[in-house]
Amino acid sequence: MQPQFYNIVNDELRSSKETHRVTDPRTEEELWECPVATAEDFEDAVTAAQQAFTKWSQTTVPERQALLIQLADILRANASELASILMKETGKSKILADIDVQASVAQCLYYSQTALQDEVQHEDTHSRVVATHIPLGTVAAICPWNFPLILSNIKVVSALVTGNCVIVKPSPSTPYAVMRWVELSRGVLPPGVFQVLNGGAELGAAMTAHPGIAKISFTGTIAVGKKVMAACAKTLKKVTLELAGNDACIVCDDADLDVAVPAVASGGFFNAGQVCVASKRIYVHESIYDEFLDRLVEVVEKQFAIQEDGLAPSVFGPVDNRVQYEVVKGIIEDCRNKGYKIVTGGKTEEVKGKGFWLPPTIVSRPPEESLLVQEEQFGPVLPILSWSDEDDVIKRSNLANAGLGASVYSSDLARAERIARRLEAGGVWINQFERPNFGAYFSGIKDSGFGGEMGKQGLLSYAYTKCLHFPK
Repeated sequence: MQPQFYNIVNDELRSSKETHRVTDPRTEEELWECPVATAEDFEDAVTAAQQAFTKWSQTTVPERQALLIQLADILRANASELASILMKETGKSKILADIDVQASVAQCLYYSQTALQDEVQHEDTHSRVVATHIPLGTVAAICPWNFPLILSNIKVVSALVTGNCVIVKPSPSTPYAVMRWVELSRGVLPPGVFQVLNGGAELGAAMTAHPGIAKISFTGTIAVGKKVMAACAKTLKKVTLELAGNDACIVCDDADLDVAVPAVASGGFFNAGQVCVASKRIYVHESIYDEFLDRLVEVVEKQFAIQEDGLAPSVFGPVDNRVQYEVVKGIIEDCRNKGYKIVTGGKTEEVKGKGFWLPPTIVSRPPEESLLVQEEQFGPVLPILSWSDEDDVIKRSNLANAGLGASVYSSDLARAERIARRLEAGGVWINQFERPNFGAYFSGIKDSGFGGEMGKQGLLSYAYTKCLHFPK
């Protein structure tokens, strides 16, 4: 029996005359029908959220945190089903799908213990000023396809714990798990507080234009992010944008290669490189370049080989969808056509009906101006470049248009910190690959984002800060 999926509006299950299907990236098998939300569904969802907000916004932080624990319990109780759906719609291995679910559980639990509190901002002999944080209203969460649950859930829990209502729009490439999760959560929160609508660009545009939406939280490409921001300006919505990066990784001559090599391999090829803060440009000191490259190839060929069996213990997988597959394939073919040195992988011959697979590919010393270096690949192909001068490699690492994450490897922590502070990125990881922390603000600079998520600073973007001035 095929599973059924629904838009959830005011706790009601809604089907639609218009449906769409996506394919399993691992096999190209066509998956289940999924209803596309109508304009009426969207208007009803906004109305339901506005009506629910009146009471929901008056709940206490402990009350909301207790409900986050219940959401975590629902995720845990249905982890097997949700992971199975994720494996189908994303092509992830069971290990990766389980990570998506369990990290979402952890997010709920973390924010069940973390929230914004009133704080005294100023006090003297004449006055006392208390800052309090009040919810915005209805948040629209426009979510990406690479980690459907994790990257939806961080928006959801941030909105809920701060007293907002939230309407989730999963990526049309991966709608199923998020829709099922919201369905399973019915009855925990008041109707209208947590809703989901499936749709494409038309629905996203409606969200950014609607005066009843107080905030947009968007994760996606720079080009679409700019359109979202421009649209939100018309109604002066609050907006958070987490956009593309092209993250640099600097490996110093004194780096511990036993640490750096496997970390860079994971940073570059975890989930086939489909991570917003994946290591995407690797700069290795000239004096250790050959040894580093040889060891990296060995690790990648052993640990990140294609495993068609989704139950195999692997954190590598296919490219998520046909559009992105063609982008990454084109980058690899550009390297091949221009004669760049491909030291492993590089084959792009497609086997019809066998999924969107590309082998982990490493390119040695492509030109700095090459497509692979200048554009975010978001897939399993990695350029390994060399450097000898610290100022030069920092200059090369700092792009004019992007700055999401970066990493530095050195046995001298003072040196690593010095380099990290000069890198123009929202977050820099030292002697480890890039992994966001729920308690740390996650943001991009330049074209890589506007505002951010996670940590106290991330929660502040889901609230107005009101100051209460008391006389003494």
